[in-house]
Amino acid sequence: MLKTPAYAAAHAKAPLAPFAIERREPGPRDVLIDILYCGVCHSDIHQARDEWGGAVFPMVPGHEIVGRVAAVGSGVQEWRVGDNVGVGCFVDSCRVCEACVAGEEQFCDGGIAFTYNGQERDGKPTYGGYSTRITVDQDYVLRIPDGIPLARAAPLLCAGITTYSPLRRFGVVAGSRLAVLGLGGLGHMGVKFGKALGAHVTVLSHSPDKRGDAERLGADAFVATHDPEAFVQNAGRFDFILDTVSAAHDYNAYLNLLRRDGTMVLVGVPEPTLLAAPALIMKRKRLAGSLIGGIRETQEMLDFCAGTGVAADVELIDIQDINAAYERMLRSDVRYRFVIDIASLGREAAV
Repeated sequence: MLKTPAYAAAHAKAPLAPFAIERREPGPRDVLIDILYCGVCHSDIHQARDEWGGAVFPMVPGHEIVGRVAAVGSGVQEWRVGDNVGVGCFVDSCRVCEACVAGEEQFCDGGIAFTYNGQERDGKPTYGGYSTRITVDQDYVLRIPDGIPLARAAPLLCAGITTYSPLRRFGVVAGSRLAVLGLGGLGHMGVKFGKALGAHVTVLSHSPDKRGDAERLGADAFVATHDPEAFVQNAGRFDFILDTVSAAHDYNAYLNLLRRDGTMVLVGVPEPTLLAAPALIMKRKRLAGSLIGGIRETQEMLDFCAGTGVAADVELIDIQDINAAYERMLRSDVRYRFVIDIASLGREAAV
């Protein structure tokens, strides 16, 4: 076993603090990765504070991992020492169910092994990317193409695929009238992907002060939704709404912004909201949901980013600042994703 420095929450009320975990030595199919950067997802806060229930402690969060291959098992063919690679939200699945065979491992009938707060096949707990290295089966490793700055690639492993997948799956193409609801870690990626696909992109935000950021990110228009008149003026305007908001909001009001046969896809996880049937049936609209993506689609997304120049907007932090970063995220004080420089953890471990 490989003793590995990390940061962990000892229990749901505890701040994250230095901790030591053990990573397995690479088996025949394994890749050992030296972690360089790890994005900070809002779900890290939910999990570390057990806000969704079922959390297992001590917990090492982090599922937006970018690093470099340090060693490979005897049976590994695709990966070489020195390759730039990534690990996303899961590190294993059953591999034999219909979803896995279709390359949709995120919907595995047997349950995926989450990168942290999950279990390996042998029942041992998984620990995430707030650590200096990780050992992963070769089939669950992703290639980071040349051309994407490594720190800015990290959030693509969650925020990126979460927004890319529904845009592609539900048919956003050049000329589509796309609205992105919410301009945060997910929403800013939705804007970038929408523009790269050739869509006309409008940001819908309750905060008028985000207009400037929306324009800087490439949005063609901005609608401040704090004004009720905005819903009247923009009724029937959009082909597609990507809803990234995790706070409770009225789906019916936003569905009325769709044209006939329009689609609204939820990627945020708000509190339950009542849905009135007329908002859907009167113009044959669709309300759908989307999760992340499988390994194949996530690699497709990374290659798309390399070809179009898409990457996350990040603020690089030291691991020692993670608790302050969590508090800033709760105040929406980040533009638009914190990324931990894991070298800071290595320096601490060497002291």
